[in-house]
Amino acid sequence: MSVDADPADASGQSLPVTGGAFVAVVGPSGAGKDTLLNYARQALARDEGVFFVRRMITRPADSAPEHHLPVTEAEFEKMKAAGRFAVTWPAHNRHYGVPLSVDDEIRNGHTAVCNGSRAALEGLQARYANFAVISISARRDVLADRLAARGRENRNEILARLERSAPFDAAHFGALQIENSGAIATAGDALVAAICAIAERNESVHQGDRR
Repeated sequence: MSVDADPADASGQSLPVTGGAFVAVVGPSGAGKDTLLNYARQALARDEGVFFVRRMITRPADSAPEHHLPVTEAEFEKMKAAGRFAVTWPAHNRHYGVPLSVDDEIRNGHTAVCNGSRAALEGLQARYANFAVISISARRDVLADRLAARGRENRNEILARLERSAPFDAAHFGALQIENSGAIATAGDALVAAICAIAERNESVHQGDRR
């Protein structure tokens, strides 16, 4: 994972970025992170203070559950060299990037919600003054069933992969944890409530700073 280590970003603004908040939503494969983010995106579509980050990923858009911006490896590297990303990181033989334009939205007091990666959390935390993590989890048997439904691995391969998965230290980032082993609406409403609470808290702070 790479992060701009300079004291100012490509636009000459100082770091860390202040104003609004950056919310990283993380979770293992099968936890239903994309499903819940889509649920929250629809629920908060009219909330002008909250926006959902479209990551740039070196992955085609075809059948992908995430509403990302697909780019080629060459395009990604060119944009990275030009300083057009706030944060980038590699994972699963692909490259992921948060557009630099997100910083302007946050400086204007908005709350950014992003499909995050555990590998990128330290870099994101260093870049954004108001940083929050929401961790989506599910029971191991539920994870296995959801991964099996994708048809990419057999049951034994899935169980072996889950066994190898490194545990996430949610307390290290002060992460709010949401269990998603049941109805989508239950976890989805919990995610919406968490995002709204973070946005309202930071909006109060932002308004106080402008007085």
